[in-house]
Amino acid sequence: MAKLGRVIVEALVYHYGRDEVLRRLSHPFWFQSFGAVMGMDWHSSGITTSVLGALKRGLAPIQHEIGLYVCGGRGKHSRQTPAELTQVGERTGIDGDALARSSRLVAKVDSAAIQDGYDLYLHGFIVTTDGRWCVVQQGMNEARREARRYHWLSENLSSFLDSPHSAIEGPPHGTILNLADTRALPSRSASLDLLAQGPDRVINVLKRYRDQQHTSLDLFAEPEADLPHLHMPSHHDVRANDVELRRLHATLAAAADRAPTDFTDVLLTPGVGGRTVASLAFVAEVIHGAPSRFSDPARFSLAHGGKDGHPYPVPLKVYDETLRVLKSAVSQAKLGNDETLAALRRLDQQARALEHSATGRSFEQLVDAERAQSANWDGRTV
Repeated sequence: MAKLGRVIVEALVYHYGRDEVLRRLSHPFWFQSFGAVMGMDWHSSGITTSVLGALKRGLAPIQHEIGLYVCGGRGKHSRQTPAELTQVGERTGIDGDALARSSRLVAKVDSAAIQDGYDLYLHGFIVTTDGRWCVVQQGMNEARREARRYHWLSENLSSFLDSPHSAIEGPPHGTILNLADTRALPSRSASLDLLAQGPDRVINVLKRYRDQQHTSLDLFAEPEADLPHLHMPSHHDVRANDVELRRLHATLAAAADRAPTDFTDVLLTPGVGGRTVASLAFVAEVIHGAPSRFSDPARFSLAHGGKDGHPYPVPLKVYDETLRVLKSAVSQAKLGNDETLAALRRLDQQARALEHSATGRSFEQLVDAERAQSANWDGRTV
């Protein structure tokens, strides 16, 4: 995952620049699809830890070259984020102290200003040498055994307390207090006024509400309409209704259509050539796809399966071949020959063109065919 994540990010930087990597990571549907195409369980809360961990390991050797740094992580690693950002500042000349302050503020907002029953345990801070950043952090509700992910993007961020999130992933449960919502300004102002008057008035008000057995109101129950909310199902297996079948058929049809023209060398690989082109088609969409195309992240688990065996075990031979082709493409592009990377873009364009006309086998038949070949492709689960 570290190797594949690295080469996909390199391709994104090559085509669209560092800022686009931040925009993608701050979008919950793309983030989930990115993890799925790398072989992580498509809907697991562990996808956040795995993706950020893979990027931190994979990008570490080239972070100075591409100007992209991944800081923080899970548990004790999250608490080291400010120190890591200060070190990045010392190496690059950007204001590491200001970044460390932003890291603390983001964590404080999602743990104190937003009280939704989810305790933060993971904090990933991705920053560029231009000082722009995104944050991906996650909280866990132990009672419900559910996770919630919070996405931030520094681009166009004017305030840490005026609806600052680029997205929140997870269904709302019960009463959610969100003092970081734009509409909560009167509540924040009233809170400051109460603090200025000392504790006695606050205690008296609380006593009065307790005596009256007052039920708190859901002040901010309705999410903002333009904020993406990704709700994942509870089932582990990938089902047909989790996938946009027309898009899946288009991706596979594009792979079959473009392979003889653009991927001759891949087809010469014994045993996995044609199958690798299909995986490359999913990767091409992760690199070039518009946000609207990631509404069904489960579809990207069809690229390399999932480590939990859903929809099928990870075919290591195909995975390694996909990685080899991508690494070669990025290396050639750095030397001025972007023919293979251009071929990947054509693969994505072809899939979009075929979306309304392509047909093929049912979802169940596709999965059964993959499982039948699993042993030949060195399928593995963890």
